[in-house]
Amino acid sequence: MVNIAILGFGVVGSGTAEVLTQNLSLIEERIHKKLNIKYILDLRDFPESPFGHLVTHDFHQILEDPEVSIVAEMMGGSHPAYDFSLACLRAGKSVVTSNKEVVATFGDELLAEAKANGVRYLFEASVGGGIPILRPLTNDLSANTILSIDGILNGTTNYILTQMRTANTDFAVALKSAQEKGYAEANPSADIEGVDAARKITILAALSYGTLLDPNKIYTEGITKITTADMEVARLLGYAIKLIGHCEKQGDKVLAMVSPRLVPLSNPLHTIDDVFNGILVETDMLGTTLFYGKGAGKLPTASAVVGDIIDIAKNPKNDPAAPLFKKNGKMADLRNYVCRNLLVLANAEDANLTEVAEHTELIDGKLAIITKPISEAVCAELCDTLGGNLISKIRVL
Repeated sequence: MVNIAILGFGVVGSGTAEVLTQNLSLIEERIHKKLNIKYILDLRDFPESPFGHLVTHDFHQILEDPEVSIVAEMMGGSHPAYDFSLACLRAGKSVVTSNKEVVATFGDELLAEAKANGVRYLFEASVGGGIPILRPLTNDLSANTILSIDGILNGTTNYILTQMRTANTDFAVALKSAQEKGYAEANPSADIEGVDAARKITILAALSYGTLLDPNKIYTEGITKITTADMEVARLLGYAIKLIGHCEKQGDKVLAMVSPRLVPLSNPLHTIDDVFNGILVETDMLGTTLFYGKGAGKLPTASAVVGDIIDIAKNPKNDPAAPLFKKNGKMADLRNYVCRNLLVLANAEDANLTEVAEHTELIDGKLAIITKPISEAVCAELCDTLGGNLISKIRVL
């Protein structure tokens, strides 16, 4: 019998209990073991839930129970989620989580603690919801060098940008729609400011390059400044605007960033809309691979959590080849990053950008310029010289 404790009975926690119960016979048949949810930790009671009798308010009841071998943490936030996870690992219990904030901030410590205690720490659900991405990165693509990753990593912002493009609504209206549908929180700042995507690209970079960057220090730009005018210019030029998390290796340093990008029609990410996520992984041997699916939601995310539980139930001992992160890896200088950019100018007559322009087009009296690939430093200097004539600037993928 494998006994499981669930920490946090919110959307993902309740979904995990549902998946484990609804597909219990299928799961047990595949792992040849019995599974049992023994505890659910939450501050609240759930008298109407079929799982209400499992609720405890005392974490130590779980920690001190030797029968509990797997703990599924879905509390959200750093504390006490990190503290509880660390305590469980030290007590010889494996931990799975969907908590990208904890993984992006403390993943190195928790992986090392799991290894030291002969247990496992898995977090497939922390990036891409139900999309299998972390395990393929570390297992299926292990013969490849990861050259770069570009991903639509946040379903809320992707929904908002889709609404702005297809329904011609401004940002505020699209955000309200996302909140009404339950895609965005009452306080959506972590999504719309790019913080959520920054944590996820931090995790992807760590798995790809073995170094855990500080998610608070990587360049992060959200979608709050994107306008319907930007959307129309992008459409007329054959692009869609997406919030993209990007990482790549530059020598012994790692570049990671989040920003809105113009995505060309030729790129598979162009057609990924609404709350769906898509992650492009470019490798030296396989080339480019797309991982696509529901990046959030109760059951998709719970599916990934249960997948990790199944993995541990089948292989409870620490995997000697499990990834370990180094803390505070060298971060590449963003000023050296090279890409194309969209520059929209109010006065076309004042612009003399023939040396850097790859494509120019007059749209509603404004000049839209797609630059040649230039560094961030050169682009910043260029934007300074344009001054008030520059209406908007968006990177091109």
